[in-house]
This record gives sequence, C-alpha cells and structure tokens, in this order.
Amino acid sequence: MPKRSASTLADQVTQKAVDAGVRLVRFLYTDNGGIIRAKASHINGLRNRITDGIGLTVAMQAMNMLDQLASVEGMGPVGEIRLVPDPATFKRLPYAPNTAAMTTDMMTIDGTPWDACPRAFLKRQVKEAASMHMSLQMVVEFEWSLAEKVIDLQSGRDKFRPVDESLCFSTTGLMISQQVTDELVTVLEEQGIQVEQFYAELGHGQQELSIRHADPLTAADNHIFVREAIRNVSYQHELYASLAPKPFLNQAGNGGHIHFSLWDTAGKRNLMYDPEKPYGFSQQGLHFIAGILEHLPGLIGLTCACYNSYHRLQPHFWSSAYTAWGPDNREGAVRVASRFKSNEEGSANAELKAADLSANPYLAFGALIAAGLDGVHRKLDPGQPLLVDPGNFSEQERAARGIRRFPTTLAQALDNLEKDAVLIKALGPLLARSYLAVKRKEVETFSKNDDAFELEQHFWKF
Repeated sequence: MPKRSASTLADQVTQKAVDAGVRLVRFLYTDNGGIIRAKASHINGLRNRITDGIGLTVAMQAMNMLDQLASVEGMGPVGEIRLVPDPATFKRLPYAPNTAAMTTDMMTIDGTPWDACPRAFLKRQVKEAASMHMSLQMVVEFEWSLAEKVIDLQSGRDKFRPVDESLCFSTTGLMISQQVTDELVTVLEEQGIQVEQFYAELGHGQQELSIRHADPLTAADNHIFVREAIRNVSYQHELYASLAPKPFLNQAGNGGHIHFSLWDTAGKRNLMYDPEKPYGFSQQGLHFIAGILEHLPGLIGLTCACYNSYHRLQPHFWSSAYTAWGPDNREGAVRVASRFKSNEEGSANAELKAADLSANPYLAFGALIAAGLDGVHRKLDPGQPLLVDPGNFSEQERAARGIRRFPTTLAQALDNLEKDAVLIKALGPLLARSYLAVKRKEVETFSKNDDAFELEQHFWKF
C-alpha cells in the first residue's frame, strides 16, 4: 500500500481534532532533564502547525529540571528550532477538556532533524539495529507513589503523605486506589494504550502498571502519554502521583524497568529465543545483554537520570546494584524473564532493572540499544548467569566474577558516560554535550542542599 503523504496525514488529524471538539493540541517533547514540556496550538491554526511546527528557543535543551540554564555553546538566547508533531501519535486527552496531544520531533528551520533531538537519536539507533538485521520490542513498567497533600502540624507547611499503608500486592491497596485506577485504565484504553497488569506494590501508596510492548519509538511515545495520564488522573482526584525514584526515603523506590526483546526486521522471529540453549535464551541475546553490562556504568547516567535515583539503587532492595545478570534474578542488573507456555517464543525477553521514570525514554531506549548492539557486534560474553543475590558475595568474589558496583551518585555516572566512547558517539556531540551540562548543573545544585530540598524538587517533577 502506498504511504500517505505528510499533507494527507495533517489533513486527517486536523479533521479528527475538529470532530472531537478539540480546541487546543499540545505539542509534547521531553527535554534533557527528563521533564515533559509542551506548547499548544489552537485548532484554528493546527493544520499549518502540523506542517510547520511550533517555534522553540534552542536554549530549552540546556534547561534542567529546576529551570536553570546550563552553559552549552550554541544554546543561548539566539537561535530557534521547530517542534514538529508526528500525526500518528495524535491522542485526545480525556482528562483535559477539549484538548489533544502529539509527540514531536525537534527540527531545524530548514526541516532537518536537530542534532540535540532525543527522538531523532532513538530513530537513529532503531535504524542502526535494522542495519544489523534486527528490530526490537520494548516497554517500561510504571511504578509511582500515590499521595495526598496534608499540613505538617509542626512546621505548618504542606507535605505529601502516602495514600495508604497497605502491604505488597494486598487487596487493601487495590481497594483504596480503585477509583483512580479505574479512571486511569479507562483513559489509557481510550488512547489506544493496552493495559496488561495493575497492582499495589511494596511501598506505602505505591502502584504499578504495565502496558503492552511495542517498537521502540511507539514504546517511548506511549511512555510519555502514560506518565501524563497517571499524574493528571490522580490530580483530578485531589491526589498526587510521584514517579520520582525515591519520593519517600523510608519507602521502596519507584522503578521504570525496561523490558526488551530482539526480533528479525520483519518482526516475525524472536532472536532472543533458542529452545536448545540454557533458559531458552539465544547466544545473540546473550551478546546483547553483555553489551548492556559492559556499558552500564555510563548507561546508567541516562537510565537512572536524576540525583534522586541513587537513593534507590542499593544492594538488597530489589532495584539492582551490580552488573550481574541471571534468570529471574531481581537483584541482577539484567533479568532474563521466564517465558509463558502459551507463547514461548513471543514472550522471551530481558529486563533492565537499573532504570527509573526520571529518564527521558528516547534517550534511555536509544542508549540501551546502542550498548546492546555493541555487544552483538563484538560478540561480548556476559559471563555466567547468577542464581543468587550478588550483594551476598564478598568484594573479592564479585571481582573474580567481573561484577562491578553501580555508580553511587549521578555525578559518577555522568563521568562514566562521558568516558564511554560508544555511547557518546551514538548520542552525537551536541546531544551528549548538552545532556552532560544539564545533568551536571542539577548535581551542582542538589549537592549544595539537603534531603528535604531534593525530595521537594523531585516529588512533582516526574
């Protein structure tokens, strides 16, 4: 079938918005700080905006999560790009009256992808995988803390309190949040996002939701719409959803584990599946995992992307703290997931546990792909699978097995990222330089302040 032209798609989306009674359409992008931002077009100008985009100062990719402008050459008061929406991502927002949204690419004035565009980076990595005769399926598990705002009687200031003190997987937790959950599932279904599981997690007020996997670009776009839905639906119930990695330091942290599988370019054969190999996992899949483990000390600067992330990544907390892998090992950085009998081949996948929802999904997915492809290209060996908690070994035992401790701060992770030639080359000079500057500006600010400041700034940003 012939592809529909951009002009035809723009006409169709404009008509869809008119038919839905939409007045404003948000043009969404996710910046180097991991913050979802947007500009909106009124319906009257939407048709041309879909083609032309909306103007954005280049400085926004130098802005961090505190709205501090990092020093990045070429990202100051002079210069503009365009936020050009992908019409295929059009979704009406049921929680926002008469409003819809699309995710966008950052384009130069002459219509070429901007070198600092995270979505363009992910597209490049997908293309690189295709050149090696591979495609991917990816998805994130969403964990968040549901809270209410109350007055602290001692200070008289607002504070957040978990909505419940229920137990892990308890039906009490489901009961307390059931109205919010029902509306959230309804919203996602209306947006064409398939929900697979939902349950109350370990921490007080902690929720977990999983959705259907997709190709990397669609998965990253879905990630944005799910994050927006979680926060908006909760807010309409006078509750607050924090997707921050550690919004309550005395509770379990919120992960954003990334599941991934390798397929042929037709999407017909799972390249991670080999029933003749241990755990039914192919040699090519092991090479891919080895690449992730090889680059994880720097990769984690993109997948665990905020100052708060490193409170979560502690030994014995089921969040992973070491560069180990194993079958259903939830203390390993990469878990080879057990398969389902109804679809042995289709369900073969692995999970990167060293990831959370402070990450820009386009950057995290793209970097994971780049690391894995390097492992395949070099035929790296991940070592023996680990069937125990790597935190139970002595340092000497871990060293003998080539198992390394993760960076314990964002600053360390960024230093490792800057030294990782494969990841820096994949990102490209401008995106790498701006990302490092933005994140180091965050480190500089948070390191001068206390835990209370950190939690206050992180709770509602992600």
